[in-house]
Amino acid sequence: MNFSIQTVLENEKYQLIPLQQGDFESLYEVASDPKVWEQHPNKDRYRREVFENFFRGAIESKGAFKIMEKETGAVLGSSRFYDYDEANKSIFIGYTFYGTKSWGKGINPQIKKLMLDYIFQFVDTVHFHIGKENYRSQIALERLGGKKIAEQEVAYFGEPTRTNFVYEIRKKSHWV
Repeated sequence: MNFSIQTVLENEKYQLIPLQQGDFESLYEVASDPKVWEQHPNKDRYRREVFENFFRGAIESKGAFKIMEKETGAVLGSSRFYDYDEANKSIFIGYTFYGTKSWGKGINPQIKKLMLDYIFQFVDTVHFHIGKENYRSQIALERLGGKKIAEQEVAYFGEPTRTNFVYEIRKKSHWV
């Protein structure tokens, strides 16, 4: 891999900053609301001990970010790059969550655009795992042009295997 999957990304309003161990409390504050996880396959991530495992997986992935609002410095959530496949020039974006205060404000499309604009310099295809009951995320990804291509059992870091849909966005001329 000749590029970083954990570099600072930003636009005028938001910043994706590489996740660090010291970010646990501020990120857990966002993640501790059960509503954040109600459509997610692993609905108990709002519990501290479950989120500690999720956070450890994020740190160990070396591709995770905390999402910040520049004007206020507020932590809005997290996302990450993972499972880079050099042979197929593909990567996954996922493990994304936002606090409920960020919902319905058009933040996710802006964050995904930042991530896609950056990563399409290095790959041709981006995949996403989305829980089969996570309708909110399925709709959001379809609005970005994602196409459902498969169903797959996914073993999250230290968590039970769950059924996910695999979505795909391919690099197009407008992404470069």
